[in-house]
Amino acid sequence: MITAGDFRKGMTFELNGEPHVVIDFQHVKPGKGAAFVRTKYKNIITGATREEAFNPNEKFNQAHIDTKQMQYLYNDGELYYFMDTETFEQVPIAYEDVKEAIKYVRENDMVTIKFYQGKPFEVDAPNFVDLEVIETEPGVKGDTATNVTKAATVETGAVIQVPIFIEQGEKIQIDTRSGEYLGRSKE
Repeated sequence: MITAGDFRKGMTFELNGEPHVVIDFQHVKPGKGAAFVRTKYKNIITGATREEAFNPNEKFNQAHIDTKQMQYLYNDGELYYFMDTETFEQVPIAYEDVKEAIKYVRENDMVTIKFYQGKPFEVDAPNFVDLEVIETEPGVKGDTATNVTKAATVETGAVIQVPIFIEQGEKIQIDTRSGEYLGRSKE
């Protein structure tokens, strides 16, 4: 059990049977009345954010979030299948829970999956990935204006903005958290 007075950024707790993570908190001691903890927290499963004031002595169960490195195998049109490389157990996950990460993940790539009470709720791609450009407009010779970008489709199907000098067939590095082009791949 933890109390609201123990809250810190990133701490997980259960409220109404659902897991939440503390985004921000502030201990407030007004001149009159009792102290309280102003808290901004996010529901881990639904993503909903709330702000609420708690009594510092209010008790909560700590929410235990497990993370595992798993390998992406394939999708069957509805579910995406990931394998634990230690136990070879396969976990099917719905598109809704993988849609942000899957844009940057190829078959056999490793991802981080978060579980709450044995159920997967979030898939995270590696922060940086190197992917091949499979389709983009050719660059125009002599067009050297700075910060000019064009759309490029990479091998996973994601469309990102790249500088005009990037050609089809090149490998580029992408920041999966923002979807931004970082540079040509060093591979």
